[in-house]
Amino acid sequence: MNYRDELEAGRDAFGHLIKVWHERNGWSQRVLPALAERLELGRVHNSQLSNLRNRKLASPGPELFVALGRLNQLLARQAGMEGLDPDLTERLADQPELLTALQASALPLLAEGGEPLGPAQLFEIFVGLRQPPSAFDLRIAASEAAALSAALAELFTAGRPWRQCRDQVLAAYPADKRLRCDRFAEVMAGQRDYSAEELDGELADLRQTLARLGAADDQELSADQFLELLRQRARQLAQADAGDGGADLAAAIRLRLSRQ
Repeated sequence: MNYRDELEAGRDAFGHLIKVWHERNGWSQRVLPALAERLELGRVHNSQLSNLRNRKLASPGPELFVALGRLNQLLARQAGMEGLDPDLTERLADQPELLTALQASALPLLAEGGEPLGPAQLFEIFVGLRQPPSAFDLRIAASEAAALSAALAELFTAGRPWRQCRDQVLAAYPADKRLRCDRFAEVMAGQRDYSAEELDGELADLRQTLARLGAADDQELSADQFLELLRQRARQLAQADAGDGGADLAAAIRLRLSRQ
C-alpha cells in the first residue's frame, strides 16, 4: 500500500471511529464541540465533525486532534463507570445539556490495551499509521453489502411478502427525504441492494426503525450488535439458499413444492 492509499484508508477509518463514538454514547453532534470549548481543551467545529464522519475533510488542522484527544483522555479519567467526577460535574453545572449527555453515557475511545487514545494516536489513525480499536471498527466490506441488504429486508419483513407489511415498515423508517425513503423501499422489496457506504450511513436510522417496529428497544442493540445480527442472519440465509438448491432456481422451486 502506497502512502496515498494509507491516507485514504486512514481518513475512512477515522470517519468510522468518530461516527461510532457518537452512536455508542448517543451524543448529538453538538456535544464534543461544546465540551471542548467549555473545558478549554481546544476548538472543534460542528462542520468539521460532520465532514470527518463523511470522509470529506482531507486536511484538518492539528488543533482538532489536540482537542479531541485531550477531551477523550479527560473522559477516561473523570467519567468512568462510577459516574462523573465531582470536579467535572461542577465545571458543567451551568451546562445542563452537556451534563445530561455525559451522565447518560461518556464512553471514551480506548486502545486495545485499555489506555485512552490521545492526540498523537488519533492523528496516527487519521493518516493510516495505526488501526482504530477493534471495538470501534465497524466498517462494512463491499463484498458483504448485498448479503446484509437481503438480511435486513428479511428481518424487517419477518420473511413476509413486502406488499403485506410495506406500510408498517415504511412508517417506522425515520428518514424523511424522498430519495432515501425510495431507496429503503427498494432494498426492502429486493429490487436493489445498499452499497457498503450507504449501509454504513443508514445504520443509525435502521436501528431506530427496528425499535419503532417494536422488535427491540432503542437501547437494546448497540450499533455493533445490530451489525453482527445482520451478519449472522446473512450467513443463515446463505445456508438456507444452499439447502434449497443454491443457484438452481428450478431445483429450489421443486424442493418447495415437495414440501407442500
